[in-house]
Amino acid sequence: HFFQLDLPSRASLAPAMIQYRSGTWGIWFACTLRGSVFPKALAWAVPCAALSASLHFIFNSFEGAKAVSSGGGGEVLGGFSFILGFL
Repeated sequence: HFFQLDLPSRASLAPAMIQYRSGTWGIWFACTLRGSVFPKALAWAVPCAALSASLHFIFNSFEGAKAVSSGGGGEVLGGFSFILGFL
């Protein structure tokens, strides 16, 4: 009994589980916010989207911004897409 592990019993884990009610068709549980990752994901996504939109507006509102842009974004995006597709 040198390597004995004290694992919790199944009964002690049961209260932590979320009980879903699937409804008649068995799909309505996917539309609920209880137990969903969407609220936490939106807490990160909404501020990042607002920052991105405001930076896009700021950089594209100046006349000289278009003359300074390098145009090398297509190669970077193509390389990224190739690596992602390869994996």
